Amino acid sequence: MRAYHDEEWGVPVHDDRQWYEKIVLDGAQAGLSWLTILRKRQGYRAAFRGFDPRLVARFSARDVERLMKNAEIVRNRAKIKSAIGNARAFLSIQAELGSFDQFIWAFVDGRPRQGTTRGRTDVLARTELSDQISATLRARGFSFVGSTIVYAFMQAAGLVNDHVIGCFRRPIVARMR
Repeated sequence: MRAYHDEEWGVPVHDDRQWYEKIVLDGAQAGLSWLTILRKRQGYRAAFRGFDPRLVARFSARDVERLMKNAEIVRNRAKIKSAIGNARAFLSIQAELGSFDQFIWAFVDGRPRQGTTRGRTDVLARTELSDQISATLRARGFSFVGSTIVYAFMQAAGLVNDHVIGCFRRPIVARMR
C-alpha cells in the first residue's frame, strides 16, 4: 500500500488503457479492500488482456466462464460482465470523442482539483462531481460506477489531488497538473 500511495495514487492519468484499468479495478473493489485488488492486479492484467478494451469488448459467455475459474481475479460474475460491458462503453466514448482521456478530463476542465483533506476524519466518500460523473457513465452504459466508486477512481487517477494537507506527496502531485 505504501508503494502504491508513494508512487501511483493521485498521479494524473492520460493514457486510455490506464483509464480502462482503473475503471475495472475500482469496480472490482466494490465491497472489498483495495489491498485485495492490488494483490490481484497482475492477475487482472493477464486475464483482461493487458486492459486493452478492444480485446475485452470481444469477450464472450465462454470467456466469462473461463474468468469465473480464475483465482487470480475476483470471481464475481457481475463484476466480470461489468468489465466486458464497460470495455464496450469505453470504446463508444473513444469512437465519439477520440479518447476517454479527453472525455473524463473535461469534467475538471483539464486540471486536477486540489482537495482540502486535513486528516482521516475529513476524507470524502463522494462529491457532487462524482455524482455527476457516475450518472454520465451510467447513462453511457457503464456499470459498477456508483458515486463512491467514481470518487475513488477520481482520486486514484489524479482528477482530484486528495493527498492530505501535510502529506509529502501532495505538492509533488500538485505540480503534475
